[in-house]
Amino acid sequence: MNPDDLGRLIDRHADSLRLYARQWTDMADDVVQEAFLSLARQRAVPENPAAWLFRAVRNGAINAAVAARRRRRHEERAAAWRLAGWFTGAVDDGRTGAGSGLSSGSLELDPSDAEAALKSLPLDQREVIVAHLWGGLTFEQIGEVSGTSSSTAHRLYAAGLATLRERLGVACPGSRTSTKTRTGKSPG
Repeated sequence: MNPDDLGRLIDRHADSLRLYARQWTDMADDVVQEAFLSLARQRAVPENPAAWLFRAVRNGAINAAVAARRRRRHEERAAAWRLAGWFTGAVDDGRTGAGSGLSSGSLELDPSDAEAALKSLPLDQREVIVAHLWGGLTFEQIGEVSGTSSSTAHRLYAAGLATLRERLGVACPGSRTSTKTRTGKSPG
């Protein structure tokens, strides 16, 4: 599409397209702009550019509204989680079980004591513990993210856990019996 034709379409339809998009979203200007950009990128000019624009704006506005609702739900859950505290089970974030670390359900801990103990750790130790236990990152990945080596990340993790155990009065878990022998092979 040549620039003059595109300019005429903008002059003639931009206001009505914004009004049309407002039926679905508060981001009408962005949706209309994206529709015009998409039209300009088309290899072949649609048979009826105005109808094409209305269809593109309708689809874009509906998608923007869905995305806004999803973002709003996510932000509300995140805010509720922050208000509830780090260790309370009041808000289900969809990640039950795996990697929950020091959750109030796995140990007999007061959630506010556990939260206070974690917050009292030095930032580098707290960062590694949260990234490993709740984020599921390996020590190598944590090292890359934090600009340290994997061994430093592991050392910070171990030191942080030791401090948490001490402050919370939790003993180190005993060794677990494995079905593998020292050679790494399963018996039998």
